[in-house]
Amino acid sequence: MTVDLLLGLQWGDEGKGKIVDILTTNYNIIARFQGGPNAGHTLVFNGMKHVLHTIPSGIFHEKAINLVGNGVVIDPVIFKNELIKLDEHHIDYKKSLRISRKSHLILPTHRLLDAASEIAKGKAKIGSTLKGIGPTYMDKTGRNGIRVGDLELEHWKKKYRALANKHERMIAFYKVDLQYNLEELETEFFNAIETLKELTFIDSEEYIYQALKKGESILAEGAQGSLLDIDFGTYPFVTSSNTTAAGACTGLGVAPNQIGEVYGIFKAYTTRVGSGPFPTELFDEDGETMGRVGNEFGATTGRSRRCGWLDLVALRYACQINGVTQLMMMKGDVLSGFKTLKICTAYNYKGETITHLPYNIEAENVTPIYTEFNGWSEDLTTMKNDSQFPKELNDYISFLEEELDIPIKIVSVGPDRKQTIFR
Repeated sequence: MTVDLLLGLQWGDEGKGKIVDILTTNYNIIARFQGGPNAGHTLVFNGMKHVLHTIPSGIFHEKAINLVGNGVVIDPVIFKNELIKLDEHHIDYKKSLRISRKSHLILPTHRLLDAASEIAKGKAKIGSTLKGIGPTYMDKTGRNGIRVGDLELEHWKKKYRALANKHERMIAFYKVDLQYNLEELETEFFNAIETLKELTFIDSEEYIYQALKKGESILAEGAQGSLLDIDFGTYPFVTSSNTTAAGACTGLGVAPNQIGEVYGIFKAYTTRVGSGPFPTELFDEDGETMGRVGNEFGATTGRSRRCGWLDLVALRYACQINGVTQLMMMKGDVLSGFKTLKICTAYNYKGETITHLPYNIEAENVTPIYTEFNGWSEDLTTMKNDSQFPKELNDYISFLEEELDIPIKIVSVGPDRKQTIFR
């Protein structure tokens, strides 16, 4: 058996949670491999909306094991709050949830460091979610971090105190007006740690190895999007982990030759939260309509998303670096009603026409070159199969398949589980 991957191909918010939830019936194990509570995976079924931040999106399926891998960073307080919401739906997560001992913990002082750093940047801020993700990964690479497995050791609180004290000295260095009560934050943190310790900690790489030997099927669930990858994204406006397919190998302990299908998810248009370049961003009525109809607000931050036409240059790049084998197009229904649709098929980069993603895509260097398509007016949200699709939508899909040379296997026509069409 192999491990299949599912990841976002844009700047996050593509709809990964919904697709993982739908595909979970085909898998024994759903495994998150990077990121932390800066992710927000939204699932809608039975008329209810559920938002997950760290827990894998297969948690609502009774038979699936949900694994938080070593590449994930965990905020115990946010994690506990997620568990409380699962309690409301009588989910037996103690039976189905596993946490890697090698996952790193987000401390209260990591969040404070994040806030202090962002305030100090002023207008140059990168749009952090202020969840402490960056400082936690910095401690991980700096070999100072505290891991889930440390909670099983007798003197872990001594290690915690030393690191928190160091963080406070660093916060003071920024010389910013940041008001906080660490004692209060720590009370909440240590209470959440006790809840976390009630769950099952595992050596996840061994667990996955044995599962594959037994022939069990595994789906690795990515967070954020490929264009936010620390190496291959629009640096420095990126996240702190590898969001691309390579991150699944290091974030779960899976060898490259054990990777099977790579499912790539993208919206029929493009969105971005926070700062950073966005060549196809719209500042007109079309952009406003996309945001309003698509309900484009961050599941984690609540911030409104910037909207624009589909960027095929960036999408092709994401497919290449991930080795995508199947595509899923989300939110096609949001484009209903546009008389004309546009797809960015190339860039004018410093006076030259290019079709690859260059080193810098800031507005002063890049102007998008568009191909126009006829739009459709039909309501897609009630359609049950692709034979009902309007010709214009089929033309849009066929163009993308031809340009990317990858089949689009799923088209989402609404937020609910049932509003999913397999092609």
